[in-house]
Amino acid sequence: MKFLMMMLALFLGGGTAAQADDWFEPQRGSALRKNLMDALRPHAWWNLGKPVEFVVNELRVSGDVAFAMLSPQRPGGGAIDPATTPMALRQGYAPADVEGLNMEAFYVKSGNMWVVVDFSIGATDVWWAAGGYCADWHAVIPEVCGG
Repeated sequence: MKFLMMMLALFLGGGTAAQADDWFEPQRGSALRKNLMDALRPHAWWNLGKPVEFVVNELRVSGDVAFAMLSPQRPGGGAIDPATTPMALRQGYAPADVEGLNMEAFYVKSGNMWVVVDFSIGATDVWWAAGGYCADWHAVIPEVCGG
């Protein structure tokens, strides 16, 4: 957990002003922000059960790509019990093997809609920092892609 928090702090605080110019965070209540959350919601429902709302920890958009770091919860702030989620019951997910239910996701815009290309729930490492993502998502994760 400490490693993940350290990497998260480096990711969120490690950028420069020049890097921040490459992406923006959609405003709360905006159609863009809603569209991004709605694109991820079916994945959350399938794995965590309905209903799910997201606390946005980080949301970055640049052109036709986006990256999100979210904390899923039940409406009104209710906690999700990992042991009773569909992914635990159906897929053998072991809550003790993860660091909570935080979600990270990469998106691309296809026509008029946003599509989740890759995502993770409860990752214990910074999987999105792998070099393979930099080719397409450099603009939204410049800190891990060498500036």
